[in-house]
Amino acid sequence: MRNWFIKLAQYTVVSTAVFGLAMSVQAADTIKVGVLHSLSGTMAISETTLKDTVLMMVAEQNKKGGLLGKKLEAVVVDPASNWPLFAEKTRELIEKEKVDVIFGCWTSVSRKSVLPVIEELNGLLFYPVQYEGEESSKNVFYTGAAPNQQAIPAVDYLMNDVGVKRWVLAGTDYVYPRTTNKILEAYLKAKGVKQKDIMINYTPFGHSDWQSIVSDIKKFGSTGKKTGVVSTINGDANVPFYKELGNQGISAENIPVVAFSVGEEELSGIDTRPLVGHLAAWNYFMSVDTKENAAFIKSWQAFIKDKKRVTNDPMEATVIGFNMWVKAVEKAKSTDTDKVEQAIIGIKVPNMTGGIAEMLPNHHLTKPVLIGEIQEDGQFEVVWKTEGTVPGDAWSDFLPGSKDVISDWVKLKCGNYNTKKKKCSGQNFK
Repeated sequence: MRNWFIKLAQYTVVSTAVFGLAMSVQAADTIKVGVLHSLSGTMAISETTLKDTVLMMVAEQNKKGGLLGKKLEAVVVDPASNWPLFAEKTRELIEKEKVDVIFGCWTSVSRKSVLPVIEELNGLLFYPVQYEGEESSKNVFYTGAAPNQQAIPAVDYLMNDVGVKRWVLAGTDYVYPRTTNKILEAYLKAKGVKQKDIMINYTPFGHSDWQSIVSDIKKFGSTGKKTGVVSTINGDANVPFYKELGNQGISAENIPVVAFSVGEEELSGIDTRPLVGHLAAWNYFMSVDTKENAAFIKSWQAFIKDKKRVTNDPMEATVIGFNMWVKAVEKAKSTDTDKVEQAIIGIKVPNMTGGIAEMLPNHHLTKPVLIGEIQEDGQFEVVWKTEGTVPGDAWSDFLPGSKDVISDWVKLKCGNYNTKKKKCSGQNFK
């Protein structure tokens, strides 16, 4: 009997070892791609589509044979528009799921929540949405627009082409709108705009009662000076905001709104009549007529099995980031964070507007800037664009603490290098 127990124990140990080896081999047979986007809560209106975009890219890459001889496996989590939960889900993706890369976040507050975790665990995050700048991490690639690729050109357009003299800076109350508006306020004052001609307002996520705020905007714009609204309102709060503009008779002719977070996805399925003529500043619109964009739209609608589904700017940024990551992994012959981080600098891929996106040493892209006018069908007519692409600038030239700071992860190995003090005061990897 004793010998039987010994043999059983030996068999169990061997079986466990073999099973563990099999699991290890199975895990090694795939490259795991983390997907960190809100599928519920106030940001689901914007982020769910980005989850599907990553799934499409994974499927397409697997059809090509995968990567490094392995299949890609998407691991999807739902941080549910809960900013601390973003950090928890990031840790889960890296430590438990062992993902090799993460595509995710929309709001800057979610990215800020993720940042210390991604740096601590030396993970890799591709962030696909316009943001406020003032950041450059070794572990993050910013494939959305920096302020000089969206906010500043939008203000220039309103000032020079529309003749706006009074400014309403309206945003959701979190880091992206507050920092962006801080930059824009400094920029407007540098252009000679007086403080009395700048109105700033913040509302919480999911805000729905816009009657008094829109009334204040209407009053602010009734002085005889051309007034414009620069909107950093995010998520589903945009629907009642635009509806209330229409209710109070505010049209694009009298007080135009230029939005940084309203795209085709947010407009789909809602009554766009109150929005017609208002503007959005992005680096991509679905209406752009290029062969790259036509192929992108066709692939997306086939994948999602819906010929009416729209595309938008953060989707394009996700695709560009994914394609760059694939090229970097192939170049490095590894998914190792440090190797990929260096291999990706200088990599170029086509954007959807007929140009080329290049990853810069500051982990930002070269991007075109487009101003689009909302149409009744929920699409945008491009009314202005840059001649070429604009290099993303991580640090604003209009804030005293930032104008002397640069980011360079190739020569300086620093995302926060003060050119006057000759010192790196941020995250520094030697």
